[in-house]
Amino acid sequence: MDNYEYDFLVVGSGIAGLCFAIHASQFGSVLMITKKHDSESNTNYAQGGIACVLDKNDSFERHIEDTLNAGKGLCDPDSVRTVVEKGPTRIKELLQWGASFSKAPDAQNPYDLHLGKEGGHSAKRIVHSKDLTGKEIEATLLNTLHLKKNVTLFQNHCAVELITEHHLKNNSTRSKCYGAYILDSRKRSIFSVRARITCLSTGGAGMVYLHTTNPEIATGDGVAMAYRAGAKISNMEFIQFHPTTLYHENANSFLISEALRGYGAVLRNASGEEFMNRYHTSGSLAPRDIVARAIDNEMKKSGEPCVYLDIRDAKADETIKHFPNIYQKCLSFGIDITKDLIPVVPAAHYLCGGILVDHCGKTTIENLYACGESACTGVHGANRLASNSLLEALVFSYKSAYDAASRIKDISIPQVSEIPDWDDSGTHDNEEWILLSHNLTEIQSVMWDYVGIVRSNLRLHRALRRINLLEKEIENFYKKTKITSRLLELRNIVTTSKLIILSALKRKESRGLHYTTDHPNQNDRYWKRNTILEKK
Repeated sequence: MDNYEYDFLVVGSGIAGLCFAIHASQFGSVLMITKKHDSESNTNYAQGGIACVLDKNDSFERHIEDTLNAGKGLCDPDSVRTVVEKGPTRIKELLQWGASFSKAPDAQNPYDLHLGKEGGHSAKRIVHSKDLTGKEIEATLLNTLHLKKNVTLFQNHCAVELITEHHLKNNSTRSKCYGAYILDSRKRSIFSVRARITCLSTGGAGMVYLHTTNPEIATGDGVAMAYRAGAKISNMEFIQFHPTTLYHENANSFLISEALRGYGAVLRNASGEEFMNRYHTSGSLAPRDIVARAIDNEMKKSGEPCVYLDIRDAKADETIKHFPNIYQKCLSFGIDITKDLIPVVPAAHYLCGGILVDHCGKTTIENLYACGESACTGVHGANRLASNSLLEALVFSYKSAYDAASRIKDISIPQVSEIPDWDDSGTHDNEEWILLSHNLTEIQSVMWDYVGIVRSNLRLHRALRRINLLEKEIENFYKKTKITSRLLELRNIVTTSKLIILSALKRKESRGLHYTTDHPNQNDRYWKRNTILEKK
């Protein structure tokens, strides 16, 4: 079996992984692996932007307060303050690397940016590149990465399993990570990568659900692998459903950015009523958890399959200028957003929990870091404030890279002889993928129907019974079948689904993104704390 040795192993090529790799490359050799192409990530699909205090009429304290209010008491105040206060420096760094963000109409220098407003924010602070911000950031970071001589990039490769002390022939008692086993998806061969530091930046888990804004690669890989390796996992019950995705049979849950509501769009029900004022004083710009539940309620009351966004009162040319991607996409389905109502429904969007990390991105396994959506830093609490995710990824990947770099000289890598080859003896090729594809559809349907926007004990227990059966079936298939990338993803999806359900069952209250009809009220006396899961 081939094996490689690097100072840093980075799994995932979104904003967090790329930033970590760029900064870490100053201090040692870096291997980055990504499941598909280097630009395929949740970052690439982000439309809205990066929340950052850059306006003289705004302040760090206001941004911190907005974030804490959205997080419903579960944010880590120190993490929030760090992200907010360090954000402007990271934005300037992106500009220096070549990012092209939308400029203010009267811009005098490169830092005079056009700032949008989104739900839950008390000021205009959303840095954006029209409505394709993620694509601009991803391209900028990839261009910067390719200039680094110390970085190697493997595309079409998947992490199979973290290498820990349990794999070593000279077994130790401490919980440490030494790299990972990696699958070359095209050759279907598995090799080991030994690394002083491993960073999981694998993104979210939207593919757990039937309807999601996430790309197909968002299968909870980092969370599932870290859990199986013994890391602590936190707050998995808090799944953010984006309130507004395009309702059309061929749209594949295309995201209609919250920036459109910040620009002036309002939500209307099937009767044409602007209904959000009945649910929150901020109306259509209320925090996402409130908007998603309100839409869900309106749909259930009316029996209609969607509600509508209305931006018809805005100037058509300005709307097209600010949202060219959304305009063209909707137009391709026969919807002119300057003249027509936009049919929208909620869809699974963002994982607020994840692998538990400290203020420097370290997990509870030594030498293992996690950044971005796969990590739980405490910034988002029970509900992520719009456009805080890219900011968190920028700041924490920087902090993690420098913390890891300060430690690599003291970390020894096991010898090749200490790492056993991947053993797939006794396994065989199984072409019965149709059986697994049915499992995937069943998992997604169970999660959507029973573990969605509104939950109950009955629904959650029913979901757990079905997921437990599917987990056993998939694990048996995994043990006797030669590994493929789709099988790895399915295994990670079912593990992540189970973690979401177990976390939801633990929390006996409703808070932020977790709403249960059995415990409809927030209970600060007993539940103002994180939900922690750890493999026994």
